[in-house]
Amino acid sequence: MSTSRSPFLKLALFATGLSGIVAEYILSTLASYFIGDSAVQWSLIVSVMLFSMGLGSRISKYLDGNLLVKFIGVEFALSILVSFSSLVAYTAAGLTDYVGLIIYGMSILIGLLIGLEIPLVIRLNEEFESLKVNVASVMEKDYLGSLVGGLFFAFIGLPILGLTYTPFILGFINLMVALGLFITVRRDLAAKMNARISIASGIILLLIFGGIMKAEPIILFGEQARYKDKVVLSKQSKYQKIVLTQWKDHYWLYLNGNQQLSTLDEDKYHEALVHPAVQLADQVKDVLVLGGGDGCAARELLKYPSIEQITVVDLDSMMTGLASRHPILTELNKHAFSHEKVQVLNTDAFNYMEREKQLYDLIIVDLPDPRSVELNRMYTSEFYRLCQLKLRPHGVLITQAGSPYFATKAFRCIDTTMASAGFETLPLHNHVLTLGEWGWVLGMKENWTKGNLKTKARQLSFKDVETKWLNQEAMLMMSSFGKDIYFKVQDSIEVNHIQDPVLYRYYLKGNWDLY
Repeated sequence: MSTSRSPFLKLALFATGLSGIVAEYILSTLASYFIGDSAVQWSLIVSVMLFSMGLGSRISKYLDGNLLVKFIGVEFALSILVSFSSLVAYTAAGLTDYVGLIIYGMSILIGLLIGLEIPLVIRLNEEFESLKVNVASVMEKDYLGSLVGGLFFAFIGLPILGLTYTPFILGFINLMVALGLFITVRRDLAAKMNARISIASGIILLLIFGGIMKAEPIILFGEQARYKDKVVLSKQSKYQKIVLTQWKDHYWLYLNGNQQLSTLDEDKYHEALVHPAVQLADQVKDVLVLGGGDGCAARELLKYPSIEQITVVDLDSMMTGLASRHPILTELNKHAFSHEKVQVLNTDAFNYMEREKQLYDLIIVDLPDPRSVELNRMYTSEFYRLCQLKLRPHGVLITQAGSPYFATKAFRCIDTTMASAGFETLPLHNHVLTLGEWGWVLGMKENWTKGNLKTKARQLSFKDVETKWLNQEAMLMMSSFGKDIYFKVQDSIEVNHIQDPVLYRYYLKGNWDLY
């Protein structure tokens, strides 16, 4: 080979480094979405792929002769596997319960092929550079490609192209690497080999473009299989998968496959979340909603003329954008995000609480369950102490707290953790038809005893606000739990901290097999 091919080999390795790291991220995201528990899935997928890359590197020592042709073959194989990784996962989701095994199988195959790349390039480049320069320059280009790939996935791939089209971009990169190398050596290859590579590249190119054309209906097929009702909207944001389904005249909102609300009965959730807290706080003018990207909590708050400002802090701009513009959601939230009293900020809730200087009369935490380490932060003693600092003396904090019966220990952990931050707490619960038995924990800064707080809560009548379901009788029921017959572990509940996320573990274990 001529020395001019050495720079091209390194450029090829930069491209494959980019493609390889993004392939890891795609498979990790797919595993998190279809299997759950993002921290575990990302750790396992990356570990499995790195192990497979090690095996691929070991296998490479058995490859001899025509190394450049073999490298081109590896790139061809990667272009097909990576391009169709999402489509295979979604198709499997619609046909089998073993989608997890298929995702991990693809991780192993792709890892093996990626592991072949670096040793082959080093061997191909060894005639042009000394060993120390060769290894250093090859690894440099691969790691630089990984950096660019990470930036691409975070800011372009996932939020803009989504899991539907990002894999095809990667597959096309691998194909272009193979074709570029083929062009540089085609004069040195036999006519039969030239023909084979040309035909193979043409077939792969047609497959990639065909996959792009058919991607959306295949993704929708796999998405639809996850839900019993018709999918009417499916969007992938930078942070989560947003899905709306329809049954008759009612709609369900899902985030990453987990139900957030149903128009059938969301009032039984949002009225319980908002109105007891507003009326116990008294003199409510400034309200902070953390989460609540669907706009329903803001809708309920707007029923109080005395409230002057509602600040909604939700990480996902796509979610709040849909709640501001999509006709299903705007009809549900009564165009709450368009109201002059409502300000929507798209930022991390924990970071916002750390830097925000304003004081509030009421803080409502309407975030998903703590099913990941990231969400666990919003249910920690450190977070609740930040809330203490941002509340006025008469202020109230209320958080959704999951199911008191199916995640009993997690529910109690939230109560215990809020108390550790200086709140007088009141657990509440209600049966939401489409969610099951659901719970909240309300906390007050003032020196209430739990008995007095419960008494005052039970005296709330809600006569001065329009509600569909909530009244004084409902408050009697919501604040009553009866005897604890399911989970008698009060003394063993630990406080949830950032450095020790016990709530995350409590939630995942749960007593989900109770019924």
